[in-house]
Amino acid sequence: MTALDAVAAHLPDRRVPIGELGAELEISPTQLRVLRRFNGFAEVRRQRPGETLADLLHGAARALEPLRGREHLVRYVLHARGVPVVTPYPVNPVHELIGRLGLTGAVGLTVTHHACASGLLAIDLAGRLLANDGEPGALALVVAGEQVFTQDPRLAPDQRVFGEAAGACLVSAGGTRDRLLSYVVSQRGDLDHWGTDGEAAMSLFAQDYTELLGEVILAAVKEAGLVLDELGLVLPHNVNLVSWRRVCRRLGIPVEKVLLDNVALVGHTPSADAFVNHVSAVEQGRLRDGERYLVTAAGLGSIFAAMIFEH
Repeated sequence: MTALDAVAAHLPDRRVPIGELGAELEISPTQLRVLRRFNGFAEVRRQRPGETLADLLHGAARALEPLRGREHLVRYVLHARGVPVVTPYPVNPVHELIGRLGLTGAVGLTVTHHACASGLLAIDLAGRLLANDGEPGALALVVAGEQVFTQDPRLAPDQRVFGEAAGACLVSAGGTRDRLLSYVVSQRGDLDHWGTDGEAAMSLFAQDYTELLGEVILAAVKEAGLVLDELGLVLPHNVNLVSWRRVCRRLGIPVEKVLLDNVALVGHTPSADAFVNHVSAVEQGRLRDGERYLVTAAGLGSIFAAMIFEH
């Protein structure tokens, strides 16, 4: 059974208030007020000039203490990222990371097909690869995160703001720590903003977002053999506060069960949100032994995904 042996995150120490991003995002003072007052953003983390994406990912991987001394057991390194293009050709942050960590026996892969839900896809793929190999003790390293590199991540800034952070986890095929109980994905190509009628697709995506994410969450809970009340915590993607309040109302989940602290402090860090929030949950003592929790995300494209773990 796929399990997370360890989870870590790395936040750059540079804090940028939302107000300073107005020129970059090309938004009005009114939109800035919406970001602060309704969507809950206060600041984002950003790397310093000259720092690279490989530096960002290396920071998260280096924070994985259980990786030290077990580098020889890592067979796969999967970089989950929310956007297709993160570095100029021919820079390859995955290969650079493998070299810096000394993972000489690992194969490097990139997973980006599920947009901001790619981190969940990478965990599932890592577990499947290890199970197929059948090698006792083998591990996969999943890293997530990207820099704000192209214009596309800046779209719809009145709804979300991208920060820069990275997450990492060690995945095993038969661990006993955070065991994966279920994984459900829904793909709606008709709502893809890159399609022939992108504006209409984006409108429908926003209109149906709450219902579609709710359906995936309920399906994951059912597949895990649970009911919603048995979930101790929800680790969300940090898209904004408004959307999560709507999802909670739709499903009848107390909003207090959703760890939303990092929306204001970090912003939306595409595929790294789940890892950043997991670390916060452990630090705050909000995950207890034996507790079942939900990790969920949605991405433009349109992808809706949910995982249930047992801590």
